[in-house]
Amino acid sequence: GVLDTLQRHSDWGQPMPKGRGRGISVVDNHGGVMGMVAEVTVNERGAVRVDRMVGAIDAYNIVNPNLVAAQVEGGAIFGLTAALYGEITLKDGAVTQGNFDDYPMVRMADTPRVVTHICSSGGVDAEGQPKWGGVGECTVAPVAAAVTNAIFNATGVRVRRLPIKHID
Repeated sequence: GVLDTLQRHSDWGQPMPKGRGRGISVVDNHGGVMGMVAEVTVNERGAVRVDRMVGAIDAYNIVNPNLVAAQVEGGAIFGLTAALYGEITLKDGAVTQGNFDDYPMVRMADTPRVVTHICSSGGVDAEGQPKWGGVGECTVAPVAAAVTNAIFNATGVRVRRLPIKHID
């Protein structure tokens, strides 16, 4: 259901102009299934901008869909920060980052549009009780792979290490 939902809502299969790409990733994580499609633009200097992220989640049974959508949006931005910039560096045995003023994060101006689709399949566990899937960690897990797959789609270059800010 997650893949079908992503295909329907992400324009998957539609061509993109030169320098733009679309990538996908799906994870089964903490009892939930989460998929993400990222659309990126890579300019002529190689700078990456994530333009849009489409997420689909199956956490089986959901009580509050608004909270799930908020979790997907927050997880997408958290995962994007980690993929693009996330690193802790050491100098003379000490961490050089002290706070958010020297640890780059995705800012509002760089935040892509995040669209969430919930595709709960329901179901029960082995004891016949409603099946519940996780919504927290699984929203972060597919982000880096979706973005790096989109970069490959746009450029033909595979990203093999993170953070992306160090990729030429």
